[in-house]
Amino acid sequence: MTKDHLVIFTPSGKRGNFANGTPVLTAARQLGVDLDSVCGGRGICSKCQITPSFGEFPKHGLTVAPDAVSQWNSVEERYKSKRGLIDGRRLGCQATIQGDLVIDVPPESQVHKQVVRKRAEARDIVMDPATRLYYVEVEEPDMHEPSGDLERLVKALQDQWGLRDVMGDLRTLQMLQPALRKGKWRVTCAVYQGEERVRPRIAHVWPGYYDGKIYGLAIDLGSTTIAAHLCDLADGTVIASSGIMNPQIRFGEDLMSRVSYAMMNPGGDREMTTSVRDAINLLVGQISAEALIDRELIMEAVFVANPVMHHLLLGIDPVELGQAPFALATSKSMTLWAKELDLDLHPDARIYFLPCIAGHVGADAAAVALSEAPNQSEDLVLVVDVGTNAEILLGNKTKVLACSSPTGPAFEGAQISSGQRAAPGAIEHVEINPDTKEPRFTVIGSDLWSDDPKFKEATLGTGITGICGSGIIEIVAEMRMAGLLDPSGIIGSAAQTGTGRCIPEGRTHSYVVWDGTAEGGPLITVTNLDIRAIQLAKAALYAGARLLMDKMQVDTVDRVVLAGAFGAHISPKHAMVLGMIPDCPIEKVTSAGNAAGTGARIALLNRAARREIETTVHDIHKIETAIEPRFQEHFLAASHIPNSADPFPLLNALVDLPDVSFNQGGDGAEGGGRRRRRRG
Repeated sequence: MTKDHLVIFTPSGKRGNFANGTPVLTAARQLGVDLDSVCGGRGICSKCQITPSFGEFPKHGLTVAPDAVSQWNSVEERYKSKRGLIDGRRLGCQATIQGDLVIDVPPESQVHKQVVRKRAEARDIVMDPATRLYYVEVEEPDMHEPSGDLERLVKALQDQWGLRDVMGDLRTLQMLQPALRKGKWRVTCAVYQGEERVRPRIAHVWPGYYDGKIYGLAIDLGSTTIAAHLCDLADGTVIASSGIMNPQIRFGEDLMSRVSYAMMNPGGDREMTTSVRDAINLLVGQISAEALIDRELIMEAVFVANPVMHHLLLGIDPVELGQAPFALATSKSMTLWAKELDLDLHPDARIYFLPCIAGHVGADAAAVALSEAPNQSEDLVLVVDVGTNAEILLGNKTKVLACSSPTGPAFEGAQISSGQRAAPGAIEHVEINPDTKEPRFTVIGSDLWSDDPKFKEATLGTGITGICGSGIIEIVAEMRMAGLLDPSGIIGSAAQTGTGRCIPEGRTHSYVVWDGTAEGGPLITVTNLDIRAIQLAKAALYAGARLLMDKMQVDTVDRVVLAGAFGAHISPKHAMVLGMIPDCPIEKVTSAGNAAGTGARIALLNRAARREIETTVHDIHKIETAIEPRFQEHFLAASHIPNSADPFPLLNALVDLPDVSFNQGGDGAEGGGRRRRRRG
């Protein structure tokens, strides 16, 4: 019988015993180690790089033999030959445990290194929070008219503030008598009044006049990122914003892979619930430290999330969301105690969940509807919350339709050979000269373009590490405009395109964006497989929008709003060249930033907004793309760049798209024409 091996991860210090042959990534998942894996361990993304250490480790009482990890394999060799891999590094999904082992997780492989670009958008919100502070003067006890301190406090709140039937609990009683006497019968109470037909409740009591603050959190729980905005409940000011990666990524990069994980692994749903609750508590700690406040001053939180994230946070197995008819456990809004979700806030903090619209359109879409209010628009507006799973709203004062579309993680940089999430060093903006076919770009962390003489010095700290989501969209669109890519998504050869940057890649070709191998950096290319991944993602997005337009019986929209952390960084022109969104005047394509987070903030700071969205969701008509025959028709047409069926006249008045067609032979004998024409 083979004994289990002791495995220790650094720098976290987490350790555990694992059977011989266990993949390092699996061990990391089970221990909750901060090891990235965008592709869910499929050997595609190469984000799970680790460094096994060998020799004597007296601190751990361990000796690690050279054969304690499996031999280098073909997947790792292929990655190293194409992209480069630092000596000593291994891929966590390929390396398996063969003996006692010490494993270091380098910073770039740690999930929390991600830069989460969700910020609180400026927005005027009418302040009507559920939790408020009330200063009262309480009658002193009188032995001739005996009554309890709580009863006299309740009477004072009614007499002085008109608050009727206020209730307290055991915690109130425990803090009340010392506070009253220290404050000389004057106290300040935090009272929660968030639910209709529910009595107001005392959350906290301070002696005398409390001139401090109380806070609330608006949290957008996404499948990739978790973003939080800490708000002053008195005036709505955003005190601090922070975000972290959703650690559930290690169980699968998209929603259905996480549902599958729960289906195939007994207890997998509880594992994911624990991981996301722990992450939220970590985020609460981060944002509290940033704001220099005690986390127990956070009296409320509002959550928005897609249905799978919603269920997993609540501790509900999401299995029913993975199969027709995609039944939600509940679609209604919910108000819970923070302690019911193991969240470390004020002991009596309340949590409000916005309602879900349907099985695949969740509270995040409801929050977008609250923020962007398409139901109040005179124009026909298309709102697209771009993410791993896109939520799409189309409507005006007359009617609002909604659907979700499974775009997958390509827009986040996953499934892209040189892709990565938005982090310092990632290429985010690109231009390709249509005559020379030479690219120039900027990376996160520097405003300089790569052809600037000072660019190299400016990026010494970050390097050039890969391509983020907005970058890949711009590159593909620029390749199409420069004649490097034909409408079907085929990259031309060097002979066909006239540039040596188009290099052979098996039976297809790749375009070299950056070659840093001479200086120990990566070779960053766009491959035909990358193009296919983007085509599939954008086709799903466009098909969902086009399906809603069919249901509305229109061929055009008046406005397009790109929402979401990623949507905020998309260039409208490039999005339209790619065919992500319907043809529309460029000036009518705007960004709403993190609209779901803004909706959560509105619900946090205004009680009436909660009632409003609870009513609004009942009037939104849900379209299920999975059962709509025309979805597939639109999807196939949208697989072309920009589209094989819809003409895009407004776009074609703005840009010239080369009329090129490339065969896969690459010799330039066929399909190599590079005529330019104005489509439309």
